[in-house]
Amino acid sequence: MSETQKSGTETLLVTGAGGKLGRRVVELLLEQGRKVIAGSRSPEKLADLAAKGAETRRVDFDDPAVASALAGADRLLLISTDALAEPGLRLRQHKAAVAAAEAAGVKHVVYTSLPNPEPGSPVTFAGDHYGTEQALAASTLGWTILRNTWYSDNLLLSLPHALATGQWFTSAGDGLVTHVTREDCARAAAAALASSDPESRIYTITGPEALTTEGIAALAAEVFGKPVVVIQVSDDDLAKGLAGAGFPDFFVRALVSFDVNTRVGRASEVTDAVRQLTGREPQSLRAFFEANKAAFLPAA
Repeated sequence: MSETQKSGTETLLVTGAGGKLGRRVVELLLEQGRKVIAGSRSPEKLADLAAKGAETRRVDFDDPAVASALAGADRLLLISTDALAEPGLRLRQHKAAVAAAEAAGVKHVVYTSLPNPEPGSPVTFAGDHYGTEQALAASTLGWTILRNTWYSDNLLLSLPHALATGQWFTSAGDGLVTHVTREDCARAAAAALASSDPESRIYTITGPEALTTEGIAALAAEVFGKPVVVIQVSDDDLAKGLAGAGFPDFFVRALVSFDVNTRVGRASEVTDAVRQLTGREPQSLRAFFEANKAAFLPAA
């Protein structure tokens, strides 16, 4: 272990720092007194992080000169980009990031993936994650893969409407799904990035339990006092409903693929990775609901 690693003075770079996950990781690292570079395609949006002590840089993986933006970083958190609308673009960006990290002399990359991204996954963008994992494995870099399961926070996209109407349409069947809070993912990512561990590892980041859609609905009814009837529909009917609600086609296909992934049993793994990395137990879905009642019941 180097003196830099021992003293905790390695320079840590977080990409996607303008997003919710990246911003929180930067905040957590700054609270620890770490030297942090916050990277974003729009660094002007990072003024608050700069005021807290972060160096800010423009980091754009579509820029052929992006390696210069990574110069001086010892460890890098590569947060998967949001380029989902154009097939293939996200993976090209990630591969460019890996190549740039090698060229810039970065020692270790932490990457946010998803569970079971290997070929055969129903999730529409699983190939982007698998391809990125393969690019890291083929590189000279050390790496840590954080396979984050479905955010508890993402239930804010569907559950408030279900609570308001009393109906929740799904094609997930009786499949189990594990949720994890974005906060726990941020804490796990900050811990992995700040670690002095040089080994390459894969962690599946989950919450403490796996539930069916009916189980989540029952839990929500207990916490929010509003009954929700789960209505199982076909994948095609679910897609039609989402499209009718105004979601763009690529997002409709992604959402339906999540339900398929759950239905076929690929979303049910529960691990202790959050505790391993952070020393804290992950927040349960019940606790998340109780802490965010106003967000789930905005009219209450």
